[in-house]
Amino acid sequence: MLLEVNDFGLYCKQADVYIDPWRPVKRALITHGHADHMRWGNQYYLVHKDTVPVLKVRIGADVNFESVSYGEVKIINGVKFSYHPAGHILGSSQIRCEYKGEIWVVTGDYKLHNDGLSPEFEPVQCHHFVTESTFGLPIYEFKSPLLIFDDIKNYWAENQKNKENTIILCYSLGKAQSILNQIDENTDNVFLHGAVANLNESFREVGYNFVGERITGAHNKDHFDKSLIIAPPSVLGSAWMRKFGNYKVAFCSGWMQLRGAKNRKGVDKGFVFSDHCDFSSLNNAVKMSGAEHVYVTHGYETQYAQWLRESMGLDAQIMKTLYSDEEMMQEEGKETLE
Repeated sequence: MLLEVNDFGLYCKQADVYIDPWRPVKRALITHGHADHMRWGNQYYLVHKDTVPVLKVRIGADVNFESVSYGEVKIINGVKFSYHPAGHILGSSQIRCEYKGEIWVVTGDYKLHNDGLSPEFEPVQCHHFVTESTFGLPIYEFKSPLLIFDDIKNYWAENQKNKENTIILCYSLGKAQSILNQIDENTDNVFLHGAVANLNESFREVGYNFVGERITGAHNKDHFDKSLIIAPPSVLGSAWMRKFGNYKVAFCSGWMQLRGAKNRKGVDKGFVFSDHCDFSSLNNAVKMSGAEHVYVTHGYETQYAQWLRESMGLDAQIMKTLYSDEEMMQEEGKETLE
């Protein structure tokens, strides 16, 4: 087979490269910039051009890398690699691998719902399809992020009437940018945790500009008046939040669809907003790939692989990876509070 799993990750022997390796390797092809896919220590990185700013911020400015555009073909020892929109976050890519007529697609993380910012998911025909299954159960059914953004803006307006600040907890990379992309560019009452501000500033390199003022030590309660504050989940319950005075706090995650999730997170409100596929989207993506062989990873692997075998008659197998969505949240929690 063209791709196989070993102790370092998903490996292409013919090209001697890894896709999203979980341990340092010589050459790494990266689907996107989240911590459980783009790890430190590789000698070379190949990324989509919109992932370059994230690579420099999270791995280092002097990192050895090359970048490609969507659809551009990179040939390594006879293997054709190309990156295609995954719809997950800015720069997120499915990686297509072709050698002697055998075609694989590795999705990384992806979603089919349009968020108004990330290039929309592009179906890519293949024989072998490697898919995540973070929300691979029928219980998960997400509405459009564009409707969620309206809910967030309405929540902010409601809190403003009560003279309260609004803190939205979400991943610094991905959700933060897609939410801010929906905020009126003339709004001057939006503030950003340093981790969000750092990434937003880096994205200017590739032409993206987002609203919001960086929060620094010079800010105190007088600076915030019915404001919207975007911050990573790591700040919840920290001393950093005291500077906002009266506020309501909400958490954005697909996990909020589970009963009681809001209370377990200790927040005032939960928004069911995910950068991953829901169950029906996963099924649609598998069908559109045309693949006869499907490899399921990162989530409800056992249940979803069984579903594909029994409902679609596909050769579906579990592909275990070292990192999970929970570990990505832990990485987000390590971001410096500013």
